[in-house]
Formats: sequence, C-alpha cells, structure tokens
Amino acid sequence: MQIGRWGAVVALTLSGMLLWQTQPQHANVVAAAVRGAEHSARNWPAYNGGVNGDHYSPLTQINRSNVHQLKVAWTFDTHEKGGLQTNPLVIGGVLYGYTPTQKVIALDAATGELIWTFDPGKPGTQPTRGFSYWTDGKASILFAGALTNLYALDPATGRPILTFGDKGKIDLRRGLTDGDYSGIYLAPTTPGVIFKDMIIVGFRAPEAEPALHGDIRAFDVHTGALRWTFHTIPHPGEYGYETWPKDAWKITGAANNWAGMSLDEKRGIVYAPTGSAVTDFYGDDRAGDDLFADTLLALDANTGKRIWHFQDVHHDIWDRDFPSPPALVTVHREGKAIDAVAQTTKQGFVFLFDRTNGKPLFPIEEKAFSASNVPGETTSPTQPVPQMPLPYARQLLTADMLTTRTPEAHAWAEEQFKTFRSEGQFIPFSVDKQTVVFPGYDGGAEWGGPAVDPRSGVIYINANDVAWTGGLTANEAGGGEGANLYQSQCSMCHGADRKGSPPAFPSLIDVDKRLSDASITDLIHHGKQRMPSFPGVTGERLDAILAFLRAGPGAMNTAQSDRAQRASAGASARTANAVTSSKSEMGTSGAPVVEARYHFTGYRKFLDPDGYPAIVPPWGTLNAIDLNTGKYLWKIPLGEYPELAAKGMKGTGSENYGGPVVTAGGIVIVSATIYDRKIRAFDSRTGKLLWESELPYAGNATPATYMIDGKQYVVIAASGARNPNGPQGAAYVAFALP
Repeated sequence: MQIGRWGAVVALTLSGMLLWQTQPQHANVVAAAVRGAEHSARNWPAYNGGVNGDHYSPLTQINRSNVHQLKVAWTFDTHEKGGLQTNPLVIGGVLYGYTPTQKVIALDAATGELIWTFDPGKPGTQPTRGFSYWTDGKASILFAGALTNLYALDPATGRPILTFGDKGKIDLRRGLTDGDYSGIYLAPTTPGVIFKDMIIVGFRAPEAEPALHGDIRAFDVHTGALRWTFHTIPHPGEYGYETWPKDAWKITGAANNWAGMSLDEKRGIVYAPTGSAVTDFYGDDRAGDDLFADTLLALDANTGKRIWHFQDVHHDIWDRDFPSPPALVTVHREGKAIDAVAQTTKQGFVFLFDRTNGKPLFPIEEKAFSASNVPGETTSPTQPVPQMPLPYARQLLTADMLTTRTPEAHAWAEEQFKTFRSEGQFIPFSVDKQTVVFPGYDGGAEWGGPAVDPRSGVIYINANDVAWTGGLTANEAGGGEGANLYQSQCSMCHGADRKGSPPAFPSLIDVDKRLSDASITDLIHHGKQRMPSFPGVTGERLDAILAFLRAGPGAMNTAQSDRAQRASAGASARTANAVTSSKSEMGTSGAPVVEARYHFTGYRKFLDPDGYPAIVPPWGTLNAIDLNTGKYLWKIPLGEYPELAAKGMKGTGSENYGGPVVTAGGIVIVSATIYDRKIRAFDSRTGKLLWESELPYAGNATPATYMIDGKQYVVIAASGARNPNGPQGAAYVAFALP
C-alpha cells in the first residue's frame, strides 16, 4: 500500500458490507481542497470536463510548441484485470476514479498516491465511466454508480453519506416496474448531471426482455427522494403515446438514457439522448415510431417536462441509438451567434439544432427506405438524414472496398460478400440472410463523444469505420427451456450458432471445457464488460441454460441430468407454443408479453480469416468539422495494428473507444485505440501528429487535463479488456512537461 503526503491508510467497515480506506487525520485538509474552486479552469469537475459536454479545457501550459516534451509523471496500478472506461474527476488536487471491479478511489492528482478507497462490498465488472459532483461551496457530495446502485459519498473520506437514500445509496431499479425488479438488470454506466440540488440520471438496460422502463429521473442530492420523472415510453394521455401500440408502456422496456446527458445551466435545459426499445432488432410488438426511443430530448431540468425532441431513428430495428451525450456549442450564421446542441451518431451523422427550440441548423431530409419483408415487422417508410455535414464514416459497402491486405484475404472476402445484402443505411434485416451494417454497431461515433472548441465552433469526432452484418432467424420450438433462454437472452451477442464475434463477443462453443459451471454462473449473474447480468436466471432455469451450453443446440432432449430434465419438462408446454403464447417472463408492469417469432442471429463483425477488418482502411478516423459551415477541416486515420505497421501497412486506423479532449493550447488529445495502446496529441488546426506515447494497456477512455501547483497534467485510464491478446491489467497514467 502506498504511503504519501496524505499519511497512513486505515480501514473502516460499515455493516460488514461497505468498505472504505482513508486517512481521517487528513480529512479536513482534503475537504478544504475539494471545496475550493471546484469549477475553476484548473479542475476537471464534471464528466467529460463540464456539464455542457464539450470536452474542452482552457489550460494552455501544454500547447502545440511543447506537447512533444510530455513525459510520464505518475502511474497508479489498480492491481486488477478488466476494463476501465472512466473519465476521472479532478477537483482541488484530488482525482476520483474507479477500478475494474467498481471500487471508487481517490488519488493525489499530483503524485498518484492513494488517499482512500470505497468498496461497495460486491465486485462489479460493468463499465463505469465517471462521477457526478455536487457542492454549494460549503459541503460536497460525490455520486458514484456501482452494481444497480447510486451512492452518495463524502469526497474527503469516501464514506457513504448515510442520510442519502438507504444508508448512502438508492437502488435505481426501484420505481421502474410495478413488479419484482430483483431479477432484472440495470447499470448506472454513465454518470448523471447535477442541476441545483438534484441529480438527473439514466441507466444501461438489457437489449431484450425483460427490461425496465427507461424513465429519466431526478433525485434530491441530500435525501435521494424522487423529484421528477420523464416517461420515455409514454403513458396514456402523454405526448407520443399514439406512436406505440395500446398499453405498450405496460410491457415494453428500455428506451433508456445510457449514454449520459448534457446541461445548459443558464437556461435550465437538460439534453438527454435515448436508446432503442427492446428488442433491438425485431419490433413486431411495438409497431409505430416508438417515441421517445432513439430520441434527443430537451427537458426542463426543474420539472422534467418536454421542451422539444428529435427522433433520430423511427422504429429502430438496427440498434442505431444515440451513443454519447451531445455537445453544447455556439455557432455563427450570417453574423449572428446561435447557441446550439450537436449530437453525433453511430450512423456517422452529426445533427445540429438550435438549443432553445430544436430547429435544425442544417437541412434534414426524411428519406424513403425500403420496407421489411419479415412477417410481423412494420418499418417506418422514412428516416431522417442530415444533408450537412457529410457523414464522417462510410455509408455503403461495395465489392471494390473489400480488403486487399493479401490475395487470400481478398478472395475470402469476395466469397463472403456475395452472400450479403449490402444497400447502405436503414435496410431492414432479412430472415436467414446477412445484411451489411456499415458503419457497424459500434459506430461511427461511440460512447466517448466528441470534443468542441468553443472559440471556433469546430467539433472533433473519433469514429469507427468497420463493417458488421446482422440478420433474423425464426425461433425454434421444442428445444427445451435452455434453448429458449439462449434464443431470447444470449443469441443476440453470441449468435444463434454460439460462435460469437471474438474478441468482443466470445464463442460459447465448448465453453464448458474452458469454464466451470460456477464460473459460468458467476458471469450470468454479474455480467462482465459488454455482457449484462441476468440475476433472474436461477434454479431450474439456470440448470437448463448450463445444460444447454454443455450439450449444444438440438441436444436438450438428451438427458443431461435429472434436474435439467425437470427444467426442460416443466417448460415444454410453454416452449411448444413459443411462437404465439405468452413468455415465461413478465413485462415491466407484471403483464405478460408476447414471444417474438424471430430473433437476431448475433453481432457479426466482418473480419477476414486472420482477424482483421475485411474491408480496405481506414478502420478508424479522427475528424475535424467546422460547425459554422458544416465543412471538414481535416480527416485522418486514428490508430494502427503494430504487426501490420511493422510490415509496412501503416495508418490503417483501428476501432477506438473513448473520446478526445481539446484545449486552448491548440491540441486535441485522444487515446481510444485498442491495439497500438497509444495516447496521441494532434494540432487542432491541421490534424498533424505532435506527440504520442505508448501506454501499458489500451486507453479506451476519455482523457482529463488539470493543473496543480502551476503544472498541467494529462491523465488517461488504461486497461486490457478490449484486447484479450494484449497485456492485461488496469492503471491510471498521468503525463506532464519536464
């Protein structure tokens, strides 16, 4: 354990469950530090730098002329494996971060020395991207999400504030269903925003039923009491109710704000982008446009009332939900300044609106697209497409874009491509035929979000440019409860054939030879990284899915064990009528929901036999767009594969997760890339690479920058989870000038 200027570390325990470590003799010193100048330029006081979502820092000590001199100032090793997607807060010289198991840590931001640790008592492995921080200048509260809970912590000590909610926490599932929520998954992945004495929150939800209602809610920062709720799936009499089937609000879930929000503090408007409604890829039970799924909402932050909205995808069946908080920016048109909100998308679009009324600042065309031929599916006849700026990711995969990395890879890609349907955006999936999704399910833009320079109105977007495919297949009756569970809950990620799309979605073939039943059960109940948890899969249902994974498709009629036979027999009547009968699970209000006739065949990344994207580069880019005009200033590949670069194939770009930061020093700082494990700084005017440094693990997070005692730092959370073939571990790495 590290000992530094904060003194010795002691451990305290509350009720045998809540653990923290701190130095009580320095509590007053730390408390004074965190109360001082929380919103000054020296700090990084909110997720992504500020509640306006612009990822901007006014610091100039590190600039174009000297950024090449950056050196590692300190490293904090979490001594854990897993993923880190955290954009840490830095306030009053203290850095607040997570570990991969969702412990909250406070570090001396100048040295990386540990000040305190808060352990919620049960390890979690879901992404945790940041914190919310409230202060009135006298008292302060650090809000941290872990498991299904929102915790209120004392920033000076890490101890829960016992007057908040249930002894320092609230279970965010409460109030989102009329029934039992204990078996339903929810994760506070992205932090809420603070407005006055409220914290406004969303959450991550499952991609299939059962899923909780995606309500956006505000809670009192002192007590945890609910202050207001906005129903993203409207109730009778509410705006948008007619865009769903009657009573859909009783049985349909998600349409949740998982990506985070931005706030116009002066106007009191919170901007909340929402996700898709379940299930993601087949919507026979939600005919209509499905407001407010896939919608940018402008809400009155005082009351939660809708001011305006824009739906990005009508009746989404492609998982094209908004991936990140929007960025607030002021643009100039015909000599007038217009306060605007810019929203990036997985499709590669940027939508720009007047912040006050939602009026588009670039033309948007409701473009006609072909209808679905899948029985039961009714797609929207049109989808909104902005005319400017041009997309920052490619939109249509054609045969001349297939990989030329090797003749063998090209020939393989040609044969595969002949079996696909590839017609561009918003093409409905077919049954038993793969349709190209390009850019893929991971964007275009992803959860890291863009950076905006408020002085120039230029937006900086890092994007993925890799093709995936998707399709539908009919649900099969008679396979037993294990097969039924796998179809409805697992096949979306791991595929109907259980082959997955490694490394993001591992193959489950022979998984019983790699993992014990206990290990598989732990993954099912607690999830890991991109995999949600399934706490409701217990007893005979758990036995059935374990037996299915051991036996494989089609084998559930073979006796695996007495308990598996009982589970299968008990479900046989339900499974035999799976096409038309009620599901075993209930909707979010306790009402039965109809079993879908088709399910998604699984996320399939279009990779060649060697594991590289089966299309020509760039596979990832960094883009600079002038939002005043809609024109590109520059566009460059971001990232590379070291082994390909060593063979002369450089500048390919690669998948990237985590956003950029832009500073008044004229630099754009971004890590994000998976395979080269680098953090980079570019000239914000030209895109010229000014500096790069290799990290111990991939920096799949957004950096933060801050100043202490006259020295500016840049810090990044790094981890190995995205690349299982690379180094494994997790650390925070800070850089500064010599």
